[in-house]
This record gives sequence, C-alpha cells and structure tokens, in this order.
Amino acid sequence: MEKQKSADKPQKKSWFQGLQSEFEKIVWTDRPTLAKQTVVVVIITIILAAVISVMDSGILECINFLMKYGQGDYMSEAAKWYVVHTYSGYENKVKANIEKTIENRHLEDQILEVRVPLQDVVEMKNGTSRQVQKKMFPGYVLLNMVMNDDTWYVVRNTRGVTGFVGPGSKPVPLTEEEMMPLGIQKPDIEVDFAEGDMVVVTGGAWKDTAGVITGINMQKQTVTINVELFGRETPVEISFTEIKKAE
Repeated sequence: MEKQKSADKPQKKSWFQGLQSEFEKIVWTDRPTLAKQTVVVVIITIILAAVISVMDSGILECINFLMKYGQGDYMSEAAKWYVVHTYSGYENKVKANIEKTIENRHLEDQILEVRVPLQDVVEMKNGTSRQVQKKMFPGYVLLNMVMNDDTWYVVRNTRGVTGFVGPGSKPVPLTEEEMMPLGIQKPDIEVDFAEGDMVVVTGGAWKDTAGVITGINMQKQTVTINVELFGRETPVEISFTEIKKAE
C-alpha cells in the first residue's frame, strides 16, 4: 500500500531542471528584428547625446550671461564724461556725496572720477591782488562714468543734483572737442601684464580664480581669460581693477 502511494506521488524536479524549463519558454528575437532594434537604440543614443551637448552649451552661455550681468553689463561699454546740473553752491557737496556712494556701493570701476572744474583767477581786494581758484562752471559737476541703469540712478538721485545735461535730461557724453577746454584728456594706461600671462581674479563673481589672458581691451579696460567651467575652458571678461599677475 505504501509503495502504491509512493508511485502515485509526482517526483520533485531539481532547481536546475526548473531553470532549464523556464529557459525553454523564452522566445528569442530573430536576427533581423535584433538588428533593427540595435539600430534604433544607436540612433536614440546619438540623438540624446546631441540634445545633451546642445543643452550643455546653452547652460554655459546662460551662466556666462548671468556672470557678466552680475558683474555689471557696464563692461560692455567704455567710460565717458558726462555733466550734471546741481543747485548753485552745491557742487562740492554733490561731488563728496557721489564719491561716498561710489565707495559704499563699490562702483569704483563704473564711476571713475567726479570733478568740479576749477580755474586760477586773480582777485583784487582793497588794492591787493591775490590768486584764487574759482569754479569754471558754477552749478555743474563732471563725471567720468559708464552709463547704465545703476550709475544713472546713483547720480540722478544724489542730493543736490537736478539732472543730466542733455536733451530732455537724457545723458549725452561730452565730445573730444568739448573736453579739450576743460583739460580732460584720456589717460595713458600702463599695465604690468600681457597676453599669455597667468593672472588671479581679486574681485567680482570670479574672485580667486586663476586664468591665462587671451585678450586685452585697452578701451574697455578689460582682459579676457579662460576659466574652467563644467570641465571645459570658458572665456570671461574681467576688469583691469579686478586682476593681478600671478606670482
């Protein structure tokens, strides 16, 4: 009786036999289908690589734009001389206020100089002559600055300033002919670096970054250096005042 029960009980398959049975159920792809699917995968991979490359370039361009904007778009233009009208007798006070704002807001590379033109005159008083300095243009202050929204706002909202000289108070820079009688000359800039030199950035968004100078713009007073960003070299523009030669 026990032998009969043992004969009726199904024999248990081994683990390897079960695995072989499952493999036999797999339907393998034929060669033509496999080739088509391989081609599709390769094409999708190439498309994704191209998309990622374009996105990477776009992100780098956006970062460069934001960096330039963060440093001030002022670097895209050269400084020029402008004239503002002030209340009579407020010229020196306006000059002092603007210079204080420049220091507080770190605008030294945007508003380069504030000047109240003076001239030597001989004054006679009680039969005695003496040489004194008087304002050449009472009620006016000259500024060597890069015109943008920030610098315009700072100057225009300085106490004592009534507006820029120009049509409809729109700032108009002085011409070279207008600058000559004022004794204003473009300074000759001497720098201690050249193309190919290694420099270190001392201020701004790229502070403490080192890079090789690839270009120098004397008019804009900027240098172009290559910095490493996301594993690749990217050119950025830095002001003369924000770099020093690497030791």
